[in-house]
Amino acid sequence: MSKIHATAIVDPRAQLDSSVEVGPYSVIGPNVSIGAGTVVGPHVVIEGHTTIGSDNKFFQFSSIGAAPQDKKWNGEPTRLTIGDRNTIREFCTFNTGTVQDKGVTSLGNDNWISAYVHLAHDCQVGSNTIFSNNAQIAGHVEIGDWVIMSGFANVHQFCKIGAHAFVGMSTSLTQDVPPFVLLNGNPAQAHGVNIEGLKRRGFTREQINGIRTAYKLIYRSGLTLEEAKAALAAEEQATPAAADQIRAMREFLGMATRGIVR
Repeated sequence: MSKIHATAIVDPRAQLDSSVEVGPYSVIGPNVSIGAGTVVGPHVVIEGHTTIGSDNKFFQFSSIGAAPQDKKWNGEPTRLTIGDRNTIREFCTFNTGTVQDKGVTSLGNDNWISAYVHLAHDCQVGSNTIFSNNAQIAGHVEIGDWVIMSGFANVHQFCKIGAHAFVGMSTSLTQDVPPFVLLNGNPAQAHGVNIEGLKRRGFTREQINGIRTAYKLIYRSGLTLEEAKAALAAEEQATPAAADQIRAMREFLGMATRGIVR
């Protein structure tokens, strides 16, 4: 039995591994490439210059690779790339990039993307993230590995969210979020370190303590960001067991472009 349902429309120029499954009434365009073991459910549209890796699962009614929601887009062949082993639930909308930025929207590996998530043009999302229902990500946003976006959280364009951060339900983000930080509210406020998430991922007590110290230097010490960066550099040298984690927080402060939630 064919793995492509008789009612699906797959352009003959699309490149699908022979093991790909395509459900009823789905539509796959000519510039789409899909890797082994990926399952495309019913009523899914995959279009644009879209490259999808292996062992992904697309649930019904998603729109993947459509043109960016940007009035500057003028038909350029920008791209969407999706890695391996991602779960993408119902009614998700992922757009391609724009030439004003990297020209590509990207999603890494092993991500769990729940229903009604919007991933706008030029977003860069890492691996092992969780996006709960209705998380809405505007254009040009960068999201690190292991980030959790709770339901109805929304992110302003050009924001950055560091690895292992936790964004609470209905949070509205208009500034950058350093790694490991837990935040919530509208407007967003930092509420400490994502300790439970770090424990689940095998961080040691020494690493977590180092991250907590770094958090206090940024948020509780009264230092300016420049003073905090200097203090973090000193703490990095003094705490070798957590040096990598403290360095990640310090370097993020240097890359933040919209100011940090503070």
